Amino acid sequence: MNIHHLYSFLRFLLITAGIIVGLIVFYFVATVTYPFIIGLAIAFLINPFVNLLEKKARLPRALSVFIVLISFFGVLAGLMTLLIAEIISGANYLANEVPAHFEKLVEYIELFIAMKIIPFYNDMTNVFKNLEAGQQQTILENIQNVGTTIATNVGQFIQTILQNIPTFLGWLPNAATVIVFSLLATFFISKDWNRLLSFGRKIVPAKARTSGKSVFIDLKKALFGFIKAQATLISITTVIVLIGLLFLRVEYAITIALLIGIVDVLPYLGTGLVFVPWIVYTIMSGDVQFAVGLSILYVIVIVQRQVMEPKILSSSIGLDPLATLIALFVGFKLIGFLGLIVGPVVLVIFKTLNSAGVFRDIWRFIVGKKEA
Repeated sequence: MNIHHLYSFLRFLLITAGIIVGLIVFYFVATVTYPFIIGLAIAFLINPFVNLLEKKARLPRALSVFIVLISFFGVLAGLMTLLIAEIISGANYLANEVPAHFEKLVEYIELFIAMKIIPFYNDMTNVFKNLEAGQQQTILENIQNVGTTIATNVGQFIQTILQNIPTFLGWLPNAATVIVFSLLATFFISKDWNRLLSFGRKIVPAKARTSGKSVFIDLKKALFGFIKAQATLISITTVIVLIGLLFLRVEYAITIALLIGIVDVLPYLGTGLVFVPWIVYTIMSGDVQFAVGLSILYVIVIVQRQVMEPKILSSSIGLDPLATLIALFVGFKLIGFLGLIVGPVVLVIFKTLNSAGVFRDIWRFIVGKKEA
């Protein structure tokens, strides 16, 4: 290895160590400053509206920030109120209807036990009696092992829930504190936005500002594109479910469609969190025709989500559909359903850094190549 290759290798180690140390420092700093990071994100999102009020209405920036924050949370509270009112109305309907359906379910279970389980149990008892003593002992030991395993798992599950209740209760005051600090941070960051930008321009080198601006613009475009894509997917799911439920003549179809649209945000569980128990219940209650209709609707929702998600994400974020699909799959395999969000975001970051020439500049530094 000549001296040039040695220096290149050392520069590579320096870059790698710098990235690792930077990520570690960012992680530990973020764990104690995340309310301010949340505040920065909210300030970034509301900044266009604040600028509009400041320039068009000629209001002081502090007052503009206050009005936008109050309006934002007012609209959010109004939408939540309407949604909760609709859900309460649907819940009251279900509270009146479910007991009758539950009685039918109990009757069906009793009939199933009487007609299927008891004869099957008697047949198994006769078969068991005809087995040798060693075979009987083996079966009993296996049954005991299964019972012990189930009891242990159930006990651990209940214990975990009970142990997490104090943690959850202790988290509530912390959540209130985080919300308060995030709102305060949003107000002060948005109020001093222009001053903070000027300060950043002074301390950041020109080369870093140029690359950083390019990265920031692309990430901004990708962020809003990602939010738009998710909103589009959820809206499509809600509309399809609503049309299907109206076709099936389901009462309170709007409430149920909104609920399914909300759980569609959870890609790992998704609409199955509502559809699967519903389909199982309708089958057990004997309404097979309605269960078939729900199953068809569920399949349509799943297929459209799987087909449309890579396409809408790629068009909204500006990524290749195949690359988006790979990012979704890899993210899901590495960190579960959260990876379906993190995967495309990481892909966007890499694409943005590449477009800004960051990787090219790093490579030139490693090989010791000067810019032309």
